[in-house]
Amino acid sequence: MVADEQIAQSKAIQRQTGKTFHFATRLLPERVREATYVLYAFFRLADEVVDDVNGETPEEQRAQLEAFRRQALGEEPADDPVLAAFAELRDRYDIPDSDVHSFIDAMLADIEKSRYATYEELERYMDGSAAAVGRMMTAVMETEEAEKALPHATALGEAFQMSNFLRDVREDIVERDRIYLPQTTLAEHGVSEAQLQRFETDDSFRAAMEAELHRTESLYKNGVAGIKYLPQDCQFAVLLAAVLYADHHRLIRRRNYDVLSATPSLSTTRKVALFVKTRWHWQWNKDPEAVFRKVSTVSYREPSNRGAERPDHMPVR
Repeated sequence: MVADEQIAQSKAIQRQTGKTFHFATRLLPERVREATYVLYAFFRLADEVVDDVNGETPEEQRAQLEAFRRQALGEEPADDPVLAAFAELRDRYDIPDSDVHSFIDAMLADIEKSRYATYEELERYMDGSAAAVGRMMTAVMETEEAEKALPHATALGEAFQMSNFLRDVREDIVERDRIYLPQTTLAEHGVSEAQLQRFETDDSFRAAMEAELHRTESLYKNGVAGIKYLPQDCQFAVLLAAVLYADHHRLIRRRNYDVLSATPSLSTTRKVALFVKTRWHWQWNKDPEAVFRKVSTVSYREPSNRGAERPDHMPVR
């Protein structure tokens, strides 16, 4: 059984490093909330191996992640309370080994890979770094209609991560020398890497950002469409998380797509306001898609200039 100290440690990690996700997590039922703290802490622990390098060589990073893999899968004793708790939850909720492998493989990719030629290539990375996370969450919720829910959970996990990528363009360049915007999207709109390194926002960069925002909003629509397949007591928390993450798009557009001079972030006041608004509509209508339409800033209208704003590749989930 996962110990109270392990849950407390995991909760502290989420509260400190994932404020938006933590805000929504607190609304999950206790049976799912505590497991979610552990999942998030495990994800963050692995992520920090490649994001917060303290003199480790790539070989040392890979060795540490491979040790995490073995411990998470229960192949050897865990030397960290979070890893021990995750291994227990993986067994309890029958989380597929394949999702653990996909996640660790994505973290390994971050050690050496910092650019993505196409969205399809980025999507393969996100299958481990984001979609696998959504699938694990579906498992700990003990979703009866998992077969129907999983494709939508995959899309929603990708949507959350894409919103983070679009919000964090400057931070990823400055702190990690990574560019997650697909190179094909940048080239299509005439944006060079040198321009990004100069943190120069112009109409070309705005067009590239809008193309990826539109693609990501299609993922939100797909993801939210599957919330109805989740257990009733989990639906509102997941819906609110979608509303909160998608609201970063409002911030980006309000800044006229300038995410190169600063990283936009949601204020606590805004999160509370969205919670109140979403809760009010949820009281009257338990349809996640209908509430998302009313509350979120995601537009359900096609852009007027479809050739400029709609990307050629729209993932089918």
